[in-house]
Amino acid sequence: MSRNRWLPNQHGAWAMLAVPFLAGTFLGHPRWAHLPLLAAWLLGYLAAYHAQQWLRLNRLSRNPKAPRRHVRPAVCFGAGAALFGLPPAVPHPWLLIAAACAAPFVLVNFLYAYANRERALWNGLAAVIPACGMLLVTLRLGGGSWSAGLAPMLACLLYFAGTVPYVKTMIRERDSRAYYGGSVGYHGVAVVPTALLTPWLAAPFAVYLLRAAVLPGRGLKVGVVGALEILCSLALLGTVLAAF
Repeated sequence: MSRNRWLPNQHGAWAMLAVPFLAGTFLGHPRWAHLPLLAAWLLGYLAAYHAQQWLRLNRLSRNPKAPRRHVRPAVCFGAGAALFGLPPAVPHPWLLIAAACAAPFVLVNFLYAYANRERALWNGLAAVIPACGMLLVTLRLGGGSWSAGLAPMLACLLYFAGTVPYVKTMIRERDSRAYYGGSVGYHGVAVVPTALLTPWLAAPFAVYLLRAAVLPGRGLKVGVVGALEILCSLALLGTVLAAF
């Protein structure tokens, strides 16, 4: 099986998985326990992705080999997630409670996969919530308090929730005026609560609003869109670490 079949072609997901995790880690005190937790987090995402593809294709495909090719990655990545997740969970059993809190949102993703509607707006938003919630987990693992993580978590949530409709206006819904209006409207509104969290966030969220208003319809290639989102995600991470 080629590497492309093991690793999903969802480049935007990696920023969403990494930025809140890293923000919480460095807002607290980085510990060795963060390393196996990061491995478990990423491997868990890969296992869930392949399990969802198996579920979707097992229902839709007439070719039995299509869903079967996702079984081995799902099992291997799932075993790896359990292997790396166990060491930090033993001294910190509350991590299991955090995982249980994420389970309903993961279930939503499975239901959308079963319905073959993975690109649905609400499916993307459901994935954003546990990803941003990891900021609280890694901050607490590093000795920080839950309350100290609420504002930076909300900043991440407001940004990554906005990327869901924005990216659609750049690719799959590039001709939809409804998506464009919703994306621009969301980003315009998001500037206010983020600025209230800390004035530091006003500048990057003003830039996010500008890119949501100006870039759709300009025919940018998918790779360029992805590169710009990586830069925007790094700007968010830097601002969060500087502000909080």
